[in-house]
Amino acid sequence: MSATLLKSCEAIVTSASEPVLRHHDLLIENGVIKAISPDLMREAPVGCTVIDASGMFLYPGLINTHHHFFQCFVRNRAELDWTRYSVIEWLDRIYPIFSRLTEDCFYHSSVVAMAELIKHGCTTAFDHQYCFPRHAGSRIIDRQFEAAEMMGMRFHAGRGTNTLPKSEGSTIPDEMLETTDGFIADCARVIDAYHDPNPLSMRQVVVSPCQPVNCYRETFVESVRLARDKGVLLHSHVGEGESAVIEQVHGMRTVDYCEEIGFAGPDTFYAHCWELTRDELAKMAASGTGVSHCSEPVYLVGAEITDIPAMEALGVRVGLGVDGAASNDNSNLMHATHSSYMLQCLAASSRADPVPTPARFLSYATEGGASLLGRSDIGALRVGMAADLFAIDTRKLDYIGTRHDPVSLIAKVGIGSVVDLTMINGRVVWADGAFPHLDEAALFNAAEAALHTIF
Repeated sequence: MSATLLKSCEAIVTSASEPVLRHHDLLIENGVIKAISPDLMREAPVGCTVIDASGMFLYPGLINTHHHFFQCFVRNRAELDWTRYSVIEWLDRIYPIFSRLTEDCFYHSSVVAMAELIKHGCTTAFDHQYCFPRHAGSRIIDRQFEAAEMMGMRFHAGRGTNTLPKSEGSTIPDEMLETTDGFIADCARVIDAYHDPNPLSMRQVVVSPCQPVNCYRETFVESVRLARDKGVLLHSHVGEGESAVIEQVHGMRTVDYCEEIGFAGPDTFYAHCWELTRDELAKMAASGTGVSHCSEPVYLVGAEITDIPAMEALGVRVGLGVDGAASNDNSNLMHATHSSYMLQCLAASSRADPVPTPARFLSYATEGGASLLGRSDIGALRVGMAADLFAIDTRKLDYIGTRHDPVSLIAKVGIGSVVDLTMINGRVVWADGAFPHLDEAALFNAAEAALHTIF
């Protein structure tokens, strides 16, 4: 039996909606939270690892519900600055770079993204991997699971695709195109090989065609059929500026198009949704379809600020995502949680509904993300749930004046540095500025070498 006792915690935020527990211990056995109570030392089993958590705030691990790991290799590049081009011009510049990525690039960029997520308190990540250059082979998702296992990350792989050629209106180079049959076959393969629906699962698969404007209708129809047959989730980009095109081609906007196909429901979540009307949001609330809100791209892309207050008022399920580094430049969900709240405050005067509290934004990043990913075993710190958490030592000048309200701290104040401890499934994967089980310098050198194969 493996056991860890986090002793004398300054504060335990069990969830964003429950009272903060002060000066409690938290006992973990075999990856599961066994007890939360004052003075648990007598209940700790023989051989239990004891961590002094004095001064620390403990939080449920953050849950990232939308990312594109591979884009970590194309960030902070002046020649790809959004502000210099229209969206179409930008896509025409960046997709040819994506199409040059190799299998090794996908592996190392996944390591880079997961490392940054973990350093900032993220314990579960969903990645929307829609880039499959023909020369890179068919094992890209497999390599991502390999990276996740090495990093100790709880990983949900979104097996995406693009099937519509440029000649028929998409923005995708031929080198990145797949057929619907080939996509569905590989989805079935990776589901059978990796998807684990059991509690405490570290590996799951989501059927995730990239977006309706870059795929044939049959791609979405067959995605629904496969996902429902296999009992896995569905995901895509929706409401990201494409609704007018979908209406022109199919006679209806994207939400209605997806609902007609069956690409909607409690087993489905969309990314972005910034252009949706209140009626469309109400339809999503009624069907149970969720939203992964990505605030960071708003700064670069200059799109509308997603109407989170309306989603909250209507009862739409909401989680948070960092989005890909091509439209964000970092993999920091902690920062995105703060940005999400601040952006809503900026737009408050133009909204019919009030801005949700800072606590709600922490909830979106934890329990909301768990809901989108169909998980009841993560997203909160309760007995019987997975021991996924992070800790911040607040005995620093940075936190003077803030320590009375741990729940609002992340969304309202923001955390500017890496966390002091990240634990996933009861295992310490980041502590005291290092990965205990990894050589970060070696990982850096390998990733840097892979990066230089395309630049």
